[in-house]
Amino acid sequence: MFSKKNKILFIIHDVYQEDNQLPLGSAYLAAALNQNGASIEAYCMDVFHYTNKELAKHLEENEYDLIGLGFLAARFNETVVDLCKTVNAHKKTAWFILGGQGPSPIPEYILRTTGADIVAIGEAENTIVDLLNCKINNGDLSQVKGIAYLNNGEFQYTGQNKLIIKLDEIPFPLWEIFPMHKYTSCFNLFNQLPEEKSFLIATSRGCTNRCNFCYRMEKGIRLRSIDNIIAEIKILFSRYGVNCHAFIDDLFVFSKQRLREFEQALAQSGLKIKFNCNARVDIIDKEMVEILKRCGCQFINFGFESSSNEVLKLMHKNATAEQNIRALELVKADGGIGMGLNFLWNNLGDNEATLRKNVELIKKYNTYYQLRTIRPVTPYPGSDLYYQLIKMGKLKGPDDFFKKFKNSDLMLVNLMDIPDHKVYELLLEVNSDLILDHYSHTDGDREEAKRLIQQFSDLYAGKTVKFRGARHYVKKN
Repeated sequence: MFSKKNKILFIIHDVYQEDNQLPLGSAYLAAALNQNGASIEAYCMDVFHYTNKELAKHLEENEYDLIGLGFLAARFNETVVDLCKTVNAHKKTAWFILGGQGPSPIPEYILRTTGADIVAIGEAENTIVDLLNCKINNGDLSQVKGIAYLNNGEFQYTGQNKLIIKLDEIPFPLWEIFPMHKYTSCFNLFNQLPEEKSFLIATSRGCTNRCNFCYRMEKGIRLRSIDNIIAEIKILFSRYGVNCHAFIDDLFVFSKQRLREFEQALAQSGLKIKFNCNARVDIIDKEMVEILKRCGCQFINFGFESSSNEVLKLMHKNATAEQNIRALELVKADGGIGMGLNFLWNNLGDNEATLRKNVELIKKYNTYYQLRTIRPVTPYPGSDLYYQLIKMGKLKGPDDFFKKFKNSDLMLVNLMDIPDHKVYELLLEVNSDLILDHYSHTDGDREEAKRLIQQFSDLYAGKTVKFRGARHYVKKN
């Protein structure tokens, strides 16, 4: 369909840390374009920390049909706004396209704020191909599904593009345009050996549930075949030496039969892998834990979120505190698999008692594979909680959100009958306790623990917002 003269640039913005993960969204879009004959480049500001000035020089020295940038809402004010100014000033005739979970729920606001040409909404493998075809053939944007744009100042939305039901039809990510030596070595999974390499894989899209703080665009869950997943694992091993995998699906563990098929396929392939994955507490059972362990699972992330049934019900978790404890008991009793003890606070129904109960559970069941702290919930645009707070009069919309958002470890809106200063006093108290508890069980550097606690103290006191979260302070193996 296209030729190598049709050039597309994907910009990967900086996140100001060293443990970066390859942006799978851009890699999949690149693969869809490459399959149709186009020439694609990636400009990785995340791993190389290129400045906007260096980006401007690169854009001046090259010609592109499309320039793409994906982002999450948390990075908008900090990084994306100024980056968009740079692209708009140097893009020449290229269409500047924004996508991802950040702009998709609020495309009109993003278009008017950034000056970008187009927002690709939701899943975009088909959309990006249609956009390039429209650009090079002087087509009509209104005929491209899955986008939003401004036409003489008027907001236009073309409607949702057709979802890709058979995920096996999507080509594997276009890894070769990225610095894979960086992405396979800049972060470590749990129990990963120094000589091993790690990388991420998505084996499905979506989830069977929708918590109120979740901001997925599509409903339900769609699956890749087990054979397709094994084929990708084989390529990553043979081409890049990867044997440690982060399965980044919202819900990797949801079917015992699928786990059995995965175990059988792994055995037949002869592959020996290590991996992390996500699971729900209402699904996991003893046999599933045993299968995961045999397959090489090192770590399971659970979204426990709260120790209170009232809070869990209000956040539409479709799980109970009793199921949380059952899952904790199952995994800890089996041994050998670490757990991500994820708890949020300041959701509807929360109070001081629920916070302290959350901390109690973390300390009781902690496997100390990962430093855990508790952060307030953030009602990101697109989440049910975001829209609920607008109805409640606690948020006015996207502009109000971005004016208030400073850091995901800070409270955006107080949803409790507790004064703001007391909220931060409590968070500093419990997170200091969790940090000291972790370091006391892992023979960690006490001075490092004190430095981390001071970072939280400075964040809560408003002295800094450049905090990347507690887990970025954990030393790599």
